Amino acid sequence: PSWASVNRGTFICDECCSVHRSLGRHISQVRHLKHTPWPPTLLQMVETLYNNGANSIWEHSLLDPASITSGRRKANPQDKVHPNKAEFIRAKYQMLAFVHRLPCRDDDSVTAKDLSKQLHSSVRTGNLETCLRLLSLGAQANFFHPEKGNTPLHVASKAGQILQAELLAVYGADPGTHDSSGKTPVDYARQGGHHELAERLVEIQYELTDRLAFYLCGRKPDHKNGQHFIIPQMADSSLDLSELAKAAKKKLQSLSNHLFEELAMDVYDEVDRRETDAVWLATQNHSTLVTETTVVPFLPVNPEYSSTRNQGRQKLARFNAHEFATLVIDILSDAKRRQQGSPLSGSKDNVELILKTINNQHSIESQDNDQPDYDSVASDEDTDLETTASKANRQKSLDSDLSDGPVTVQEFMEVKNALVASEAKIQQLMKASRLEKQNSTPESDYDNTPNDTEPDDTGSSRKGRQRSMVWPGECSMPDPPESHTAPSPTLPSTEDVIRKTEQITKNIQELLRAAQENKHDSYIPCSERIHVAVTEMAALFPKKPKSDMVRTSLRLLTSSAYRLQSECKKALPGDSGSPTDVQLVTQQVIQCAYDIAKAAKQLVTITTKENNN
Repeated sequence: PSWASVNRGTFICDECCSVHRSLGRHISQVRHLKHTPWPPTLLQMVETLYNNGANSIWEHSLLDPASITSGRRKANPQDKVHPNKAEFIRAKYQMLAFVHRLPCRDDDSVTAKDLSKQLHSSVRTGNLETCLRLLSLGAQANFFHPEKGNTPLHVASKAGQILQAELLAVYGADPGTHDSSGKTPVDYARQGGHHELAERLVEIQYELTDRLAFYLCGRKPDHKNGQHFIIPQMADSSLDLSELAKAAKKKLQSLSNHLFEELAMDVYDEVDRRETDAVWLATQNHSTLVTETTVVPFLPVNPEYSSTRNQGRQKLARFNAHEFATLVIDILSDAKRRQQGSPLSGSKDNVELILKTINNQHSIESQDNDQPDYDSVASDEDTDLETTASKANRQKSLDSDLSDGPVTVQEFMEVKNALVASEAKIQQLMKASRLEKQNSTPESDYDNTPNDTEPDDTGSSRKGRQRSMVWPGECSMPDPPESHTAPSPTLPSTEDVIRKTEQITKNIQELLRAAQENKHDSYIPCSERIHVAVTEMAALFPKKPKSDMVRTSLRLLTSSAYRLQSECKKALPGDSGSPTDVQLVTQQVIQCAYDIAKAAKQLVTITTKENNN
């Protein structure tokens, strides 16, 4: 193996890596073992997990002899990468199809809380694989123990468990979180004499800005001596005095902390995409793996992000080396200003920018120069947090990894796999529903998670696994508890809802096939059939459901169907100015289809649960 999946704790070969890179770093975080810089303890963490059977966590059910008789098997080395190995890898890591499932409970938050408490106790030991298994099941790396008054990272730091700290950090643990005594994990590491751990935790806090600075000038700040920022300076900074550049910078400075954080994270992702692609192309030479399907044209869609943010993330690939460097420097400058509570200023540290470093990166040059500046990356979900100031602050970031494949194929495969899982889920729910009526037992063997963040029940999206910035005056608050769903005696039968869901799913699959085959003229008729199916499904439910969850899911279902029709009309000839525009329209179409599938799955789950009760 030449690569590692950091958050999965496995080593992978070039063939498997070509698929892992297409999943997105929210699924698999890949690094090259030799040509990517590694913090020594991070690499040691992955090695330890691999040597202690981390792979069996992701292939749990395949280890059961009964899986052979059921037709499920692991891909063989002689199998083709596409579709055999690719489908297996997606099922394993994206759908989590083979991970051990816990018995279903009425309150999923209680299960997550129990798992998190187990994680809280386990990190004081060196059993990394146990903690990874708990994290794979839904334990939260940032869980604040109500009785102990601290987080798992506090416990690991106090015990000097540096590899546990690395694992928790990969899954989003915050090194700057205060416990009930006001101390951070860094404080406990220093108190215990674990100096290497303390230094590493500080590095993790500044990982985002460190990575951006290193990308431009090949240097990192000297955190030991109190230098936490390096702001490279453009050698030809006079070119950046245009009114457009000034306006863009002013707009960046006026962003709320929330939106600035999103922009910084997205630029970090783009840096990683460019660097990882450069390593990939350099290490493959003339291998047959270097094909169109292994090129990373731009960042893939992350279903946890809004459509607007995903579109903005992809547009970052259009920035040429000079434009992207200017954006990175502006972000570093403003990050330092916000972190240190300084007033607005255009000054930069006098550190020379080595343009050669940038030119060696495999960035995608824009063919059209009318690309709007980076304000387009800001999310449309602006919850404007107050910008506050203090003397010092904690900064965190994301580990790296990226993906490949044109968006039309990449997104098609993601949603197609989700729909396949949804179909299997529907059949499972129908079977469970029949058993309920026959046996009159209150329990069923499916996962009641109506508020999943994706249309499959894989649990592949975990909150807290992506680290970001934390601003002065802000604190990490737990997610609000889900409101109890009041029974709705007028809900339709599970069978009726499932039938309509199957109809919606078939129509979505037809649309996705059209997207994959670039049949843009088929978008509108497909969207109309989907809209009819959605309308029929919505008509099954009362106009004013008592359940908040039902109302939310119906709203998502119908609004996504209307938005889908609107997006499909943009694909008509003459409405899109370039092939890139068509790709962006297709991405929006697929996102709408994803939201429809998600809402339909939620409604099936809710009605099944309520009718069984």
